[in-house]
Amino acid sequence: MAMAQRIEPLLHPVELRRLRPTQMTVGFIEVERKQHAWRQQVAEAGGEYLGRHMIPVVIGPKQVPWLIDHHHLALALLREGVEHVLVSVVAKLDHLPRDRFLTFLDNRNWLHPYDAKGQRQPLKALPKRLDDLADDPYRSLAGEVRRAGGYAKSPTPYAEFLWADFLRGRVSTRQIARHYPRALAKALDAVRSHEAAYLPGFAGVEE
Repeated sequence: MAMAQRIEPLLHPVELRRLRPTQMTVGFIEVERKQHAWRQQVAEAGGEYLGRHMIPVVIGPKQVPWLIDHHHLALALLREGVEHVLVSVVAKLDHLPRDRFLTFLDNRNWLHPYDAKGQRQPLKALPKRLDDLADDPYRSLAGEVRRAGGYAKSPTPYAEFLWADFLRGRVSTRQIARHYPRALAKALDAVRSHEAAYLPGFAGVEE
């Protein structure tokens, strides 16, 4: 199958509500953080902000654009009432039957069909709309840990979800919900331990 490395970004906007997610969860705290960032930009530089945050998609069957990154940003913009975004088309695979299309995305690591408990689900369980994405509090915690210097940003696909899964058994959801600063401190200690050395962006001390 021939596939271009990078297709030129589309210059016309795409409706946010047309974008199909390729993952099942986001961190709602992360989404809210991006909503706040948008509110700070929208009055004076909203268009420039959107231009700097072009959203990568793969065109699937029936010309549906599937979002392969920036789910948190896309959901934040949708919540803020933004109707259209500019997209960068990474691949056009609309000629494939749906099953083969999803298998291809899965093999390219462009899908993350894991629920809020970190359990893999059938591909048919992927949400159809951005506002159907579920909250994974560990994904929010993993993002906060990275910004606090707990680990380095990595080009590895879904790196933050790998860190979220690592934290899942080490910090309780009760602590995240009721004592977030304490949960963050505990998470920072955990990600710097030698047990996390296998994860992308590890910044602790290996033994």
